[in-house]
Amino acid sequence: MKNILNITNGDNAVELMCKAQLPGDYLPWRDVLHEGPVPGDLTLDELSVIRSKYIVEKGWGEPDVIIESFSARDKQLKGCHQYHKVILWFEHDLYDQLQILQILDWFYLHPDEVVNLSMVCVDQYLGRQSPETIKQLITFEQPVSQQQLALANQAWTAFCSSTPEHWYGLLNKDTSALTFLDGAITRLLEEYPSMSTGLSRTAEQSLIIISEGEISPGKLFGRYMATEERQFLGDLSFWGILQSLLDGNLITLEVANGEPNQLPCGRNSQLSITTLGIDVLSGEQKSFGHAPLDRWIGGVYLTKENLWCWDADSHTIIKQ
Repeated sequence: MKNILNITNGDNAVELMCKAQLPGDYLPWRDVLHEGPVPGDLTLDELSVIRSKYIVEKGWGEPDVIIESFSARDKQLKGCHQYHKVILWFEHDLYDQLQILQILDWFYLHPDEVVNLSMVCVDQYLGRQSPETIKQLITFEQPVSQQQLALANQAWTAFCSSTPEHWYGLLNKDTSALTFLDGAITRLLEEYPSMSTGLSRTAEQSLIIISEGEISPGKLFGRYMATEERQFLGDLSFWGILQSLLDGNLITLEVANGEPNQLPCGRNSQLSITTLGIDVLSGEQKSFGHAPLDRWIGGVYLTKENLWCWDADSHTIIKQ
């Protein structure tokens, strides 16, 4: 039997673990689960087909490489019974918390697949560690409890549900068994269209930064990241969200100097907020009144006919 399988949030963490010479094999969990469809009642293999297709359509890599990556990942997870021990290495942010839920849900549904399951989950970004400091994080290792597995199963099922009500309902339950889950629940809800503007928190915050005078695309992502208590968004996802503000009927943002409205743009380009953008930020108009809604959050498919909004004032999710 092999010694240890280390499952973590991506290639940067794996690279550091290798440099630190942490014992065992490594499995990076490469998926941006807070973006795109994650419907429920599917096997790991069935969901991976949907997720790989989405990432291919986003243009985030070579199709064959992406599809093979998901297949190899799932095969390695399903072969975890070959290991004496599995350690999950993750962070406190939304990106990682959703990955934790998916992996723990799989172990909940396959209780005989692993001899010894533990987790290192910290409020430090793994990819920003040094080989020396990431090695020290093993002191935070804790056995995964049955309570954590059951909570992950409940939360993952809620995330994959076709309505956000079950995910929102977790805020009224005791989720302390998974220390950082509560914050992830709220942060995902904030990506639903806002009751006041129709924009996600990410899109709205970015427009605010631009309206306050930050016109440099090169600085915008950093300024946005500074607004996040738990940074989770990659630059590709960020520019994809902003691109939606440049396209179609919802032109709340534009690239100045007559350049193409395509992000990311050149270093010397300048971004500006449009008159419609100002009206949307002020609440005079709603963004979904100008552009068709066609977006997934977990298992929820948002359309004009299935429009759910987040009310930040009352801290509730409301169907329009």
